[in-house]
Amino acid sequence: APVLDVNNNPANPIINFRSYSDDPDMVSDFGNSFIKGVQEGGVYACAKHFPGHGNTNIDSHSSLPSIMGTRKQLEKIELKSFKSAIENGVKMVMVGHIAMPGLDPSNDPASYSKLITSDLLRDEWGFEGIIITDGMEMGGLTESTWTGESAIRAVEAGADILLLPMDVEQTINSLVNAIKSGRISQDRIDSSLRRIW
Repeated sequence: APVLDVNNNPANPIINFRSYSDDPDMVSDFGNSFIKGVQEGGVYACAKHFPGHGNTNIDSHSSLPSIMGTRKQLEKIELKSFKSAIENGVKMVMVGHIAMPGLDPSNDPASYSKLITSDLLRDEWGFEGIIITDGMEMGGLTESTWTGESAIRAVEAGADILLLPMDVEQTINSLVNAIKSGRISQDRIDSSLRRIW
């Protein structure tokens, strides 16, 4: 928590009442107040579901949703509350399994997207905290990719923590093999460990 999705699609089956509002400014205000209160109490807040899960009528637990719009349009609604949370010091961000062609034309889920997770969130916005995926067991990923490859893609995109992999042993083995083969560098893993520690 907090959920920083803007509930701007009345047909949304999963965000709806979990969102603060259909107004991005209100979502930012309430979200930042929650973040401040939680983090002043010594707990890391985790803004989710970056880059936004409000404007969809598909539940990413079962299938991969796609949110259309140009980068400029997405900045006015979907991205606004997340950028505000980062400016206000949120310590963690959960990346959702949502495709946003306006940010990454590959149509990959944000959790696999270096353009969204590393280039936008880390490099452009300067987020230095922990990036965690949404549940790796969700249909938004599993309908197209097996467990080990899914983990590798999320780490390549920039995730520090993989939430709820379907098969923990296979996930670990796949990541170890990706490091041994050179697909993922040891430094990439070490940078995540430093953030977590």
